Amino acid sequence: MAESSIVKVIRCIVCPTGCEIKAIKGADDKVSFDGYTCKRGLEYAEQEFYEPKRILTTTIRVENGFLPLIPVRTDVPILKEKLSEVLKIIAKTKVKTPIKMGDLLIENILDLGANIIASRDLSEP
Repeated sequence: MAESSIVKVIRCIVCPTGCEIKAIKGADDKVSFDGYTCKRGLEYAEQEFYEPKRILTTTIRVENGFLPLIPVRTDVPILKEKLSEVLKIIAKTKVKTPIKMGDLLIENILDLGANIIASRDLSEP
């Protein structure tokens, strides 16, 4: 019998069941997944194992608002490995008021197909 080892344990967040899915690497270096109870769980585990993505939430500096920062987020999940690069660009950016929730503040950041959008309204002082 070929030996296999657990490479990563992934807790599924697709539904309240919260399956503990194990990514198992076989002797042939193929990865299989065990512990999911639905197709969506398997899809989530595969995505999380091979190409994890996250919604980034942070703040961006405001030039002429009554607050110095405004909360922002990406409008779609981005690759986890690109988060620090995106944060560096956001840290160098300053926006002007007035801003409405959902306003596009940085378009297609790093050519990832994701936009940085405002998470609240912010008026001028």
